Amino acid sequence: MKKYIKIDPSDNVAVILEPVEAGTLLEELEVTVLQDIPAGHKCAIKDIAEGEPVIKYGNPIGTAREPIKAGDWVHTHNVKTGLKGQLTYAYTPTEAVREYQYSESLPVTFMGYRRKDGRAGIRNEIWIIPTVGCVNHIAEELEADFRHISSGSGSIDGVVAMTHPYGCSQMGDDQENTARILADIARHPNCGGVLMLSLGCENNNLDHMKKYLEGIDEERVRYLVCQNCENEIEEGRKLIGELLNIAGKDIRIQIPVSELTVGLKCGGSDGFSGITANPLVGRFSDIITSFGGSSILTEVPEMFGAEQLLMNRAKDETVFNKTVDLINGFKEYYERHDQVIYENPSPGNKQGGITTLEDKSLGCVQKSGSSVVTDVLKYGEQVEEKGLNLLEGPGNDMVAVTALAAAGAHIILFTTGRGTPLSSPVPTVKISSNSDLAKKKKGWIDFDAGRVVSSDISLDELGEELYRYVIAVAGGEQVRSEKSGYHSMTIFKQGVTL
Repeated sequence: MKKYIKIDPSDNVAVILEPVEAGTLLEELEVTVLQDIPAGHKCAIKDIAEGEPVIKYGNPIGTAREPIKAGDWVHTHNVKTGLKGQLTYAYTPTEAVREYQYSESLPVTFMGYRRKDGRAGIRNEIWIIPTVGCVNHIAEELEADFRHISSGSGSIDGVVAMTHPYGCSQMGDDQENTARILADIARHPNCGGVLMLSLGCENNNLDHMKKYLEGIDEERVRYLVCQNCENEIEEGRKLIGELLNIAGKDIRIQIPVSELTVGLKCGGSDGFSGITANPLVGRFSDIITSFGGSSILTEVPEMFGAEQLLMNRAKDETVFNKTVDLINGFKEYYERHDQVIYENPSPGNKQGGITTLEDKSLGCVQKSGSSVVTDVLKYGEQVEEKGLNLLEGPGNDMVAVTALAAAGAHIILFTTGRGTPLSSPVPTVKISSNSDLAKKKKGWIDFDAGRVVSSDISLDELGEELYRYVIAVAGGEQVRSEKSGYHSMTIFKQGVTL
C-alpha cells in the first residue's frame, strides 16, 4: 500500500494513506514529513503562504491561517474555511458524462416485484406505519408478533414497524411534511401491504392522512384506529394477516435496471471517503444512469463549497436555477434560525482527516459521479426524471436516508469512514472507506471500498463489483442491517411543537 496519494495534479497537499512519522520521505514528491501525520490526514507538498488557498481535488478546501511549509501536517490548526453566505452563480455547462467501457456481462435486469400501478419494488414487506408517535409501541409489538417471518417466508420479506415521534402538536408546513413523508413511504413499491396505525385524537389522523394517500392500492392498505377498538393488538394481527395473504401471492420477476432508483448518502466520513468510497459510488451512479436508471444525491449542506461542480452539470438552465435555489434556500434556512452556515465538519470527520466544509463537500459530491443532473427535488417530492437527481434535505443521516426512501429510492448506498449501524425504510448498503473499518465492523459493513488503496483493484473494476452486488440486493440478498432486523425512519422537523 502506498503511503500517500496526490489526488489532482494541481493539489498542494497529499493525503496520507497510513500513519507516517516525522522524518519520513515521500519519495516521488521529494518531501520530508515534518510532524507525525495520522492516516487520512493531509501533508503539504509545497510551501503555502498565509492566506493562500489549500488545494485538494483540484479545488480550494480553505486558506492557510499561517505560513505552511512543505512537509507540514495540514489540518484545522493551520487551515480555515473560505466559504461565505449566499452567492450569485453563473451557468457554465461542462461536459458531464464520462464514457466508461463497461463489461458486456453486467446484468441489465434484476429480480423484483411488479406492483399494480406498474412500478417495480425490490422487497415484499408489510409495513406498519403509525400516523402518530403515540402508537409506536403498539406497532413494535405487532412487528414482534410476526418476527418469525421477518427473515423471509415464501415471497414475504418481513413485517416492519416504521416508527417515528411525530404526527401531533405540529402546525402548518411542519405537519404537512409529516403527512407527505408518511404517505410517500406507504406508497413505496418495496411495500407489499401497509397497516396505517392511528391513535385517533392526533392532528395527523386517518382522515387527514387519506388526503395524501391518493393512488395507493386500496387492496393492500388497512386502517386501524386504536381508540376505536377494544383490543388493538388482536385487531392489528387480524389486519396484518389479511395483508400477508394478499402479498404472499406475489412473485419476483425480471425487471429492467432502468426501473431501479438508488439513493446516495455518506455519514461519518473520513479522509479516505473522497478517494475511495465516494468515487466508487460515483462509478456506480454513472453505470446505473447509463442503463436508464436513477440515482438521488441529498445532504445539501455538504454540497456547500462544491455546488458549482453540480450546477455546471445541470442538463439545462431550468435545472441549473433549481440547483441555485436548492443551495441558497438551505442557506436561508440556516440564517432563519440564526445558525452558522458552515458549522461543519463534525468532530468525527475532523478526527478522520477532514478539515473544512469545502474538504468534506468536495469529497461528498464524488458520489454523484460525472453524469448530467437531470432534476432537483424538493423535500417530499418523488423522482420523475431518470438519471441523477438532487434532493432537498439536511446532512443528518437519519433524516436524509428517510428523505431518499420517500423520494423513491429502492436501495441506499451509504458510505462511511467511521462506521454506523444505520438503517432506513429500504435496504441500506454500508460501504466502508477504509479496509480496517470493514474488518473491524463486519456486522455493520456490507462492502469494502478501502480496497481501492489497499489492493491492486482499480476504481472501475470495483465499481462493477459494487454494481453486481447492488443487483443481488435488489434481487433479495439481505444487507447487514436487514439481517439484524434494523429499520428506522426520521422525518425532517421544520416547525414549532405545540
